[in-house]
Formats: sequence, C-alpha cells, structure tokens
Amino acid sequence: MLEKIKIEDILFIDIETVPAEASFENLNERMKHLWEVKTTQFNNNENFSPEELYFRAGIFAEFGKIICISAGFVVMKNGQKYFRLKSFADNNEATLLQDFATTITKFSQQKEILLCAHNGKEFDFPYISRRMLINGIKLPAALDNAGKKPWDIKHLDTLELWKFGDYKHYTSLNLLTAIFNIPTPKDDISGADVAKVFYEEQNLNRIVTYCQKDVVAIAQIMLRFKGETLIPEENIQIAE
Repeated sequence: MLEKIKIEDILFIDIETVPAEASFENLNERMKHLWEVKTTQFNNNENFSPEELYFRAGIFAEFGKIICISAGFVVMKNGQKYFRLKSFADNNEATLLQDFATTITKFSQQKEILLCAHNGKEFDFPYISRRMLINGIKLPAALDNAGKKPWDIKHLDTLELWKFGDYKHYTSLNLLTAIFNIPTPKDDISGADVAKVFYEEQNLNRIVTYCQKDVVAIAQIMLRFKGETLIPEENIQIAE
C-alpha cells in the first residue's frame, strides 16, 4: 500500500497537551468531582489522590487542552526532498485550533491529503477533534469521520503501520528513530516535562521546538517505511 502513496500527499502532525488547569485546585467543583470519578478507572488501588494524579489530566481531551500543533509536508525540488514545517501554538487553545482548522482546510482544497501521526488514530486525531468541538470549532473534512467507511478515512499512523496487525505491541517514536538510525527528537524534554515547561517555566517556544522535532521524526520514519532516502537537516524549513 505505501508504495502507492506519494510522500508529498501526506501532512505529518504532532500535538502537545497539558492539563486544562495548572493544578487540581484550580478546577471548579463539578470538574473536580468528575476528575475524581475518572481517576477511579486507572488508580489501580495504589491509593493516589485525585490531586496527585492530576498531572495525567493532559492525556484526556475532557480534562486537558492543546497548546501546540506542529504540521509539516515534503516538497520535491530539483530532485531533492525538502520538509516545510509550521506550528500553531498559543495560550488560547481556541485560537490555535481555529488557525489549524483554517490551514488544513485550505491545504485540502489544493489536493487530497492524508494526515499522519505516531499513535495518531488513538491520540492526536481524536484529541484534536474533541477539543475543536469543545471550543465550538467546525471540524475540517480531514478530521470529520462521521459516517465514513474505514477505507475512506484519510489517516495514517506510523505506530499502526509498525504493528503489522500485532495489537499487543507498542513502540515509541523514540525507539523507532533509534532502530532506523534517525536523529532522536527527545534530546531536550520529554512528554512528561511539557506541563511543567508550560505552567512553571512558561516557555511555550521550547515546547514548539520539541513538537517540531517529533513531526520531522515521523516524516523520516515514513520515508524509511517507504524505502526512500531521508530529508537532510539543511532541507528542513520552518515557517514563521
């Protein structure tokens, strides 16, 4: 299947998420109660309080928010591959989501695109869609799967491709880059650090850089899957 897909038709994305509030105490009473209920599903009888588990809220679209979406695509020019990156990052989630929705809608009008992320089908794509609805933003066609047959959904997932049908298997993006000899995107912070960098350091730019490296890594992995040459570092272009 992959040999039939042109790399230029894929929009690679990655998102960074954090808990909706800096701390459990900042939640209103209704959301505090609902978080307490939620934690009973994964506390595993370890007796951690809802407050102690709040650092995990960012992985749930109902209790977290998106602070950055990075997207990139491959362009062929004079026989060379170039990768163009753009990030949507803002303290106001609605603003970045609307900007992202507008951009991929315009991109889709130019040609039919495939969205690709690592673990995107389980995390990135549904998370973005849920947060758009919560913020009152109309879903772009590329994310609106309602009523579509599975083969009509234009989503790719590097994790799913690597599983080869083995649904027990999980392989991190970092491990895939290691075994395919691709520079690691995890040379500064990790996903576990994002909330601290956002709320305590208030360093959104650092998170954007981290997110962009993940997008580049996903694109490079897809090129490895397709048996194609990687994109040279000097050919990676970041839009302001």
